[in-house]
Amino acid sequence: MVVDSMDLLDRAASLAPIIFFILLTIAGITFALYLLYTSSGSMYGYSLAMLFLALAAVSGFFNIFASYSYYRSSLYDDYIENLERKTDELKELPTVAVAVPVYNEDPEIVKKNLLRLKEMDYPSSRIRFYLLDDSTNAGDASELRQFSKRNGYTYIHRRLRTGFKAGALNNMLKHSNEEFIAIFDYDEHLKDKGFLMDLLKYFNDPSVSYIQTEKRYSKGTFFSDTVDLFDAFFFKFIQPSRALNNTAIFAGSCGIIRRSALDAIGGFPEYIVEDTFFSLESDLHRYKSLYIPKVYALGKPIKTFTELVKQQWRYNYGDTQFLGYFMKKAGLLSRKKPLSVMSNIDYITHGFGLNYISTFLIFFTIVSVLIVFSSVPLAKITLQQIAQTRSLTTTMEILGFSTFALSLIAPVVLTKIHFKSIRKGFMVFILNFALAFIRAKAALSAVMNVSPSIPWHTGSGSGMNRKIGAAFRNSISEVVFSSSLFVLGIFAFTIHDLSGGLWLLWYSFLYISTFYFFYKYG
Repeated sequence: MVVDSMDLLDRAASLAPIIFFILLTIAGITFALYLLYTSSGSMYGYSLAMLFLALAAVSGFFNIFASYSYYRSSLYDDYIENLERKTDELKELPTVAVAVPVYNEDPEIVKKNLLRLKEMDYPSSRIRFYLLDDSTNAGDASELRQFSKRNGYTYIHRRLRTGFKAGALNNMLKHSNEEFIAIFDYDEHLKDKGFLMDLLKYFNDPSVSYIQTEKRYSKGTFFSDTVDLFDAFFFKFIQPSRALNNTAIFAGSCGIIRRSALDAIGGFPEYIVEDTFFSLESDLHRYKSLYIPKVYALGKPIKTFTELVKQQWRYNYGDTQFLGYFMKKAGLLSRKKPLSVMSNIDYITHGFGLNYISTFLIFFTIVSVLIVFSSVPLAKITLQQIAQTRSLTTTMEILGFSTFALSLIAPVVLTKIHFKSIRKGFMVFILNFALAFIRAKAALSAVMNVSPSIPWHTGSGSGMNRKIGAAFRNSISEVVFSSSLFVLGIFAFTIHDLSGGLWLLWYSFLYISTFYFFYKYG
């Protein structure tokens, strides 16, 4: 009976996030219908309700998709176990190129991790190591060149960083002829020496073009460990679900690629998120891909908010570019044989994902302001009236307001169940608001084809004024937006709209967090 009870508890815990996602969808659409019901024929009220309904519909799609991914991810362990049982060991070990792209990184970290990679369990006659150095610092380049010479690495240096990381990898293809390419980032420290021996056997299937493993960061501070959850959510839930549709994303490192497949595709597409573009091209060329949910190497933890900002800027810039690329290559504009419906949904949600949790947060906030100062009778009822009233409008209003509570609860519950931390769940929720404007600006820059590089003030040094100044310059948009919400919230209080005032002050707190994170974490 104890075992049965525990099993029931585990099942209930696994179903909880799905229930939250579904309730969140219902609540959002219900609130939109409430706005429509109370618009009283007003064109302004009707337009506001329709706008919120459109936002709620898109949000509902992503919530349902998240629920679907979460459910599918729970099936993946069995899938991998069955696949492993059917996969034979390699009869002959192929040749492998291990490539480490570098661009102006700390030489000591690079050297430490390169030496560790050489300890992999694989015959030295069948493996060759490549250091792809795009560094502009002559001293660092010289140091890495000498290190490579002493330790048997093939050192390749480019003066111009054309094509970013993809350009460095494509340049390496001119100097190598190994059958497979294993890629690691400069900061990834190998933890499991069986990386090649474990994974290469899956390439017995000649249609498999690449294998991706789970990527995580080393343990660090509370902040860096929370940032690690950003990737953990993707690799724990989204990647397994996508892998069942043959759309698992090659994540740029901690993976292996078949050289012949890469040649057939034409090398890496030269964009700042070359891995996503390559994954799509692999699918379009009818190759298979595989995701192995096991951590073989740990990256250096992201210790500052500026590091996170740079990462998220690059991701959203690249993913926005990817949307256009996808429409041209595989969407309505393409003449190629179409992908499956689920494959199309996977790629569209991937390209649009960060835009959804950034641009749509901003849109929702602006619409919230319009709702508070509209004629909609928002929550201007007492708790006693709520308890006694059984009208349709009151029920719809209560359900609608639960949208905002559930949007906070969902990540907290997920984080508690899978990562044993409520605090990190709250942090993940707030970080999405702190990054909203940054991601939105990155998307706009991609649409306008502006350079993907942008400077950020670090506020280095011990002076408080310097740190405050740097934080303010980095978050000027968020400070102005948050201040405006604060003023509007106070104004709502003066016209006796308690719920509206609290609503706007809550949003004000969430957006000012960008300034706080820049100041607190640098």
